[in-house]
Amino acid sequence: MSEELKKEMSSKGKVCLAYSGGLDTSIILAWLLEQGYEVIAFMANIGQEEDFEAARAKALKIGASKYVLVDVRREFVEELCFPAIQTNAIYENVYLLGTSLARPVIARAQIKVAQEEGCFAVTHGCTGKGNDQVRFELSFYALQPNIKCITPWRLPEFFNRFAGRSALLAYAAEKGIPVQQTAAKPWSTDENLAHISFEAGILEDPNTTPPKDMWKLTVDPQDAPDKPEEFTIVFEKGLPVKLIYEGGKEVTDSVEVFLTANAIARRNGVGRIDIVENRFIGLKSRGCYETPGLTLLRSAHVDLEGLVLDREVRAIRDQFVTTTFSRQLYNGMYFTPECEYVRSMIPPSQKNVNGQVRCAVYKGNLIILGRSSETEKLYDANESSMDEIGDFEPTDASGFIAVQAIRLKKYGRAKHEKGEAY
Repeated sequence: MSEELKKEMSSKGKVCLAYSGGLDTSIILAWLLEQGYEVIAFMANIGQEEDFEAARAKALKIGASKYVLVDVRREFVEELCFPAIQTNAIYENVYLLGTSLARPVIARAQIKVAQEEGCFAVTHGCTGKGNDQVRFELSFYALQPNIKCITPWRLPEFFNRFAGRSALLAYAAEKGIPVQQTAAKPWSTDENLAHISFEAGILEDPNTTPPKDMWKLTVDPQDAPDKPEEFTIVFEKGLPVKLIYEGGKEVTDSVEVFLTANAIARRNGVGRIDIVENRFIGLKSRGCYETPGLTLLRSAHVDLEGLVLDREVRAIRDQFVTTTFSRQLYNGMYFTPECEYVRSMIPPSQKNVNGQVRCAVYKGNLIILGRSSETEKLYDANESSMDEIGDFEPTDASGFIAVQAIRLKKYGRAKHEKGEAY
């Protein structure tokens, strides 16, 4: 690209585009150039199965002045996925927040690239009806308060011009932008190291069963191996620090632990869900998700806490930290004072979560085979045994029940006097 052309393009300034290589962001890249901006195409390697070289070539061919790829996989695992495991984070009792978890590290990397490249604005391809526009933009403004954000899918001059997919494809043809034909798979996807999401298209009917060939990461449970696969996950302070599998192989690096958990779950069909969720902006949305490794690691962590975590600590953590942190992640409130406060509560709740959980996976199911801890002794087999008294005095239970029954007796008498039935 000539210096004269660069100068002409930069008349409106330089912007950093979150580029995926797909249809929407490729169209947005061309449209931004058409509007007179110079565009830096930013891409995050967050573990998606992507041809990054092809994406680079495509962005430069369309006209980006530079393509920047940033590897954020380790910080994604260690700073977002692992705290989510420590808190057993979950949204609406079923969604493990795979998309939400990725947004803070992507936003942070994009702002850093924008600063390094001298961009006055950042831009993205999020739709005006989704959660991601909120997650990204709140993160942008927290990380760099004076940044400008260009939001094509909320600009009338853009969404009126590209009212449907046919308009996008026609513009791509006009500009010579190569696109993959996806009419046979009418849905959109978003992928990272933890999961992949599927939504829109035929999935917008919540009563439509996803076709078998939609699922990408996990084998169909019916086609999974006929023999259970066993493995052990070792935790220290609530963090999965080792995974032992295939008869003695071990991995201890954080990313490798996550990747190995992914591989085990994927080949055994574990981690699929199909839900209707409540988006932050007020709409309901149907989504299908594959979250293989995170499903294994979180479930094993939940199980170990039953053995080693104090009852009241667990209750307070569940009632406040888990629910609040999950909601903050989902709503895009990671870079906020309240989320910083909640995250500070995670380590104290996990200092005693040490031990190992033996597991098996079989045709879409995770089975806990056993759990143990060499350091935490809250569980006493002798005390809990039905075959011996141990240090627990059975007669003490009479007083315990009598005290608990005081208010219930009063409540029962009051209802009886009023003639009310249970």
